[in-house]
Amino acid sequence: MKTHLQLVLLAVGTLLPLPCVHAQTGVVAGVSSPQTTTTVLRPDTPPVMPAVPGEKLDRIVAIVNGDLILDSDVNAEDRFEEMLQIDSKEKMTREQLIERLINRDLLLQQARLQPETDVSDEQLQKGIDGLKKNLPVCARFHCETQGGWEKMLDHFGFTEEAIRERWRLRMQTMTFIEERFRQGIHISDTEIENFYEISFVPQFTVQGVKPPSLDAVKDRIQEVLLEQQVTNLLGDWLNNLRAQGQVVVLHPEEAAP
Repeated sequence: MKTHLQLVLLAVGTLLPLPCVHAQTGVVAGVSSPQTTTTVLRPDTPPVMPAVPGEKLDRIVAIVNGDLILDSDVNAEDRFEEMLQIDSKEKMTREQLIERLINRDLLLQQARLQPETDVSDEQLQKGIDGLKKNLPVCARFHCETQGGWEKMLDHFGFTEEAIRERWRLRMQTMTFIEERFRQGIHISDTEIENFYEISFVPQFTVQGVKPPSLDAVKDRIQEVLLEQQVTNLLGDWLNNLRAQGQVVVLHPEEAAP
């Protein structure tokens, strides 16, 4: 994995923040297709039966080659997007969040077929350290301290273990995308500078704190811009994956097949 992929990959358009937990970790059990590697999109704890009459179960919103995406996964993705807040774009709709989760489950299923996309504990720690230093919201919570970091995560409804697993899978998917799609794509210094001034700095301005220097976040911004360019390439490829597999989106009134 290249060094810049060990830095913070804060906003990669429509595909990459990952809430997935692999079914074989024992965290949850999933429905598996024999032709695919099982990656189940689940919350930190599996859904349970209602404790009292009228309590709602965690609803299935989509099934991707046997992998489940739950309503709580969409909620977690929404919170994660808010936590990253790298870009001043409009808030994503629930339908867009579901599409993002479907696309990334398809990507991760393919990435797991390539062992070279694995992320070491050392690489993961570098990525987490980058988050603590460069997330705009961290300036408010003082994430340079363990207490501040934990307070920030708790504010957005995440445990440290959940964030580490989410970020590991994000880095794994970025490695896969780089190997498959980024060859021949060039991000110019002018593009990086424009993004820094127009999209990055304002996120710190609203927090009332001084932003990191351009040099400190240049690699991270390069990844953001890279994702924006590879999205079109990914689109056709993901459409083919959908056509070859089985993706079912369930509306609130529908039951899982």
